[in-house]
Amino acid sequence: MEEKDVNKRKTGAAYEALAAQYLEENGARIIERNFRNRFGEIDLVALDGAALVFTEVKYRSNNHSGKPEEAVTLPKQRTICLVSDYYCLIRQIPDNVPRRYDVAAFEGTRLRYIRDAFPYRPR
Repeated sequence: MEEKDVNKRKTGAAYEALAAQYLEENGARIIERNFRNRFGEIDLVALDGAALVFTEVKYRSNNHSGKPEEAVTLPKQRTICLVSDYYCLIRQIPDNVPRRYDVAAFEGTRLRYIRDAFPYRPR
């Protein structure tokens, strides 16, 4: 693995930790980090009250490439929803548990946490 890739992973992990800290400080409980399967990955899974929260963490050092939340495109949203379906299936989460899809958007050190960033999007 190239040094650039290692640095990107370290940076990503640091911002995921900050997003997890934000969620916990606001009453949520992190139950999984970096849940992966063959379809994709979800950065954070948390319980916030009765809701199961799937959070995508995006970081940009500046806005030259656009806002971080703009990287959570429609295809990415569909992938997150597909992975969340699989997560609920293997963890035996009942269908009546509400789900929420959030985005933690970091621009430099500034966090914009977007609750209900997008609705459930089936494939």
